[in-house]
Amino acid sequence: MGDLLGVAVLGAGHMGADHIRRVDQVVSGARVVAVADPDTDRAKEAVAGLDAVTVHEDAVAALDAAGVEAVLIASPGPAHEEALLAAFARGLPVLCEKPMVPDSTGALRVVEAEARLGRRLAQIGFMRRYDAEYQRLKSLLDSGQLGRPLMLHCTHRNVSSPPYFTSAMLIDSSVSHEIDAARWLLGQELTAVTVLSPRSSANAPEGLLDPQLVLFETDGGALVDVEVFVNCGFGYQVRCEAVCESGSARIGDDHTMVVTTRGSTHEDVPLDYLVRFADAYDREVQSWVDATRQGLVTGPSVWDGYASSAVAEAGVRALDSGGRVAVELAPRPDLYGNVSR
Repeated sequence: MGDLLGVAVLGAGHMGADHIRRVDQVVSGARVVAVADPDTDRAKEAVAGLDAVTVHEDAVAALDAAGVEAVLIASPGPAHEEALLAAFARGLPVLCEKPMVPDSTGALRVVEAEARLGRRLAQIGFMRRYDAEYQRLKSLLDSGQLGRPLMLHCTHRNVSSPPYFTSAMLIDSSVSHEIDAARWLLGQELTAVTVLSPRSSANAPEGLLDPQLVLFETDGGALVDVEVFVNCGFGYQVRCEAVCESGSARIGDDHTMVVTTRGSTHEDVPLDYLVRFADAYDREVQSWVDATRQGLVTGPSVWDGYASSAVAEAGVRALDSGGRVAVELAPRPDLYGNVSR
């Protein structure tokens, strides 16, 4: 491995372009050497000003480009399985954005492929684990200072949803973050899902069930509720309150800036996840680069990616059926131990 880790970035859209910028301008110890996107003009625009970067239309071809030592997957979810398996076949360490693979069957194939290698190669991009507030809450819960966690109350609000967004995507795209965060914070698996939908907001596109209330049960006897509202119109808000036997703790109320002028006070509200979680993304990618340069793989595993997809699928079935749906997970390979902590 050279002085700088040579990274191939797959996908040059909103997330991919931000990661290209991050590796080039923020993260130390790495450089972008190849980029792949079916829209090669978009890829060229994303790497404008970078030296010695090859642009590819085909993702797998980028893995074979000169200087590639690691892969950052930021392409759409349905393309992830092929890219992950190709990276495994080449022995390349991977940071893969969520969802690892949207459907649990494909996600399980990835788990089984990595398990056959007998070693971890992939870290999955659940960036909330790298957010300072979430890390403080995790440390507090692990300390036992507040006693056993009983409930998590979560809020996930977006200004507006993309035109292609469906009612199911509120769960398998948006709430997937809360699924992983709950598993990680509690150290427990989610075992059942119930979804309730009030009358849709007037701001929601026709036919979109928005907002929704998602209720998860865990194997440790805790409950997790998530209010997901993707057309709230006023800002991007993510909050989480842990209610425990001896106290509670809430995150997500930190102010970016509060301006007070005569007769009024104004508080900035982030409008985008790349703003709210900018520091978390920076820490996540830096951690991945540092570990990879040492020959290590840390952070959320492909099992975490599979579990998230399986729980989300159960949530979509609960939305469709209007009833409680149990989560069924395959046996976990020994390689991944218990719930990642």
